[in-house]
Amino acid sequence: MKIKYNLLKTDKNCKARLGTIETNYGTVETPMFMPVGTRATVKSLSPEEVKDCGSGIILANTYHLWLRPGEDIVNKCGGLHKFMNWNGPILTDSGGFQVFSLAKNKKDITEEGVHFKSHIDGTKLLLTPEKSIEIQNKLDSDIAMSFDECPPASADYKYLKNSIERTLRWAERGKKVHNNPNQALFGIVQGGPHEDLRRFSAEETVKLDFDGYSIGGVANDGESKEDMYKAIDYSIPYLPDDKVRYLMGVGDPIDILEGVERGVDIFDCVLPTRIARHGQAFTRTGKIHMKNAKYIDDLSPVEEGCDCYCCKNYSKAYVRHLLSVDETFGGRLLSIHNIRFLIKLTEEIREAIKEDRFLDYKKEFINKYNSK
Repeated sequence: MKIKYNLLKTDKNCKARLGTIETNYGTVETPMFMPVGTRATVKSLSPEEVKDCGSGIILANTYHLWLRPGEDIVNKCGGLHKFMNWNGPILTDSGGFQVFSLAKNKKDITEEGVHFKSHIDGTKLLLTPEKSIEIQNKLDSDIAMSFDECPPASADYKYLKNSIERTLRWAERGKKVHNNPNQALFGIVQGGPHEDLRRFSAEETVKLDFDGYSIGGVANDGESKEDMYKAIDYSIPYLPDDKVRYLMGVGDPIDILEGVERGVDIFDCVLPTRIARHGQAFTRTGKIHMKNAKYIDDLSPVEEGCDCYCCKNYSKAYVRHLLSVDETFGGRLLSIHNIRFLIKLTEEIREAIKEDRFLDYKKEFINKYNSK
């Protein structure tokens, strides 16, 4: 079957939604955070460790898996679930974000698709809407994403309008060739910080009747928080209540809270593992830098009261030692902590929505997070 979204409750004081997503690999609750497993692995962690963090859906990257090992190899191995030994739902992105970052100029973006060179060996490649869907069909993820143009934050109004219209044509082309009966397909809303473009993109994308909808163009370099929140505000009112709403590439705790308040259901980002590799950890009073000398003999856990494997078993002093001598176990421990932190945040958000107290929870969290 394809996924099924069930809206269970909306907080009476805002647009925050409580729901479930039924998949062939179990039912997950929303709002939720999805860890990113770019190359069919959440960087440095085993599937068991990711599952122990409370993870539901995880995300894999179409572009990277297309180049290595190739979608045919993954398909021969039984699809992504068997290939990476993940017995839970998987979402694959379209590869668009990666190829647009590799395209050198606007001439590389044509009606046919995007021309670019491989980041591995410089081979000239073309990714089209049809090819993106074909790859994702073979990867056999539970949720596939339409191939969209990812315009830069600096794009002007005229460029964004033309880009949206092309993305809609690409979405229709991709939908026509999507042929995996067990895989949902999501459409993507673009439009920058412009209310009329967001409305147009949302309304026209919804007309194509996708299984869920994503808000794109909110995690670009150079984009302000204000523009991100505008993009959500201008998109959500035109998305159906009975379909999943996905905010792409967002993993900052406060941004998750802001997204939930506006009616977003799922989030993903590489942030928790990326900052972990640089020695940073999320805590309820903000991010801390574990390489700081003040932790050299600190016997307390990374965060008091945290139920993750790292905090239950190791001290700040030990984690700092690992990081200072470049032992990879230090980054692994912080990756576990940071993923668990964001998933725990969404667990608490769900409880708050159940009790119609999400706005109070958000206020309390932000006040404490910004207290240092």
